Amino acid sequence: MLLAIDVGNTNTVIGVFDGDNFITDWRIATVSTWTADDFFVTFKNLFEFDEHVSLKEIKDVIISSVVPATIAPLKEMAEKYFKAKPVVVDNKVNTGLKNLYENPAEVGADRIVNAAAAYKRYGGPTIVVDFGTATTFCYITSKGEYCGGIIVPGIKISMDALFQRAAKLPKIELKKPPTVIGKNTVNSMQSGILYGYAALVDGLIAKMEKEVGEKCFVVATGGLAMLVAGESKKIKEINRMLTIEGLKIVYELNKKKKKT
Repeated sequence: MLLAIDVGNTNTVIGVFDGDNFITDWRIATVSTWTADDFFVTFKNLFEFDEHVSLKEIKDVIISSVVPATIAPLKEMAEKYFKAKPVVVDNKVNTGLKNLYENPAEVGADRIVNAAAAYKRYGGPTIVVDFGTATTFCYITSKGEYCGGIIVPGIKISMDALFQRAAKLPKIELKKPPTVIGKNTVNSMQSGILYGYAALVDGLIAKMEKEVGEKCFVVATGGLAMLVAGESKKIKEINRMLTIEGLKIVYELNKKKKKT
């Protein structure tokens, strides 16, 4: 079995594959100070509550992380507890894409993994919108070229900033308000965040399409994709498993090299 680990700034997503079959996944909070033993204990507890998987069956590991402090302990965990030499996603691994970023090393591992999965599943030209700690837009050409994209502050970052910097505004639950024009402060904030981000997404995608001169298939992923994408005219599909799918794809492209 393959253990796929994607470490984001806020959450860490863990997926398990048995050959080509996806088995299960979990989402936990990212802790940048964990040791290899901390990670293993957490993973062990998750596995113990799922009858479909067993730690003893994990033979391979792939890791992508945008939190550098987690990479070394995760590699140590893979080697110590699973006796596996993990594939770590960086600018040197084969992703099936040609990276056209001015400095390929600057591209976040999650962005390049998302792009690999999107191109394999949908072809190109494709735009991936990832609603994470930051909201990112990535453009992939029909030739499988990763061209770059856009990074904007994420929804939760914006909500927290509004709460912290505006003394009279409360902390709110992010959900769809009954009307676009809010009749109270909470609904007004919910409308601004939800419909504001949907408009931002559609506006930026329109500008990207105008710049490249072609319409793109747009797929959304990330924790808040379901809520915002429903209000977008440009997003065609929501794929919450895109990153985990991408990790499986990148692993398959690099497993022979890993064993040499």
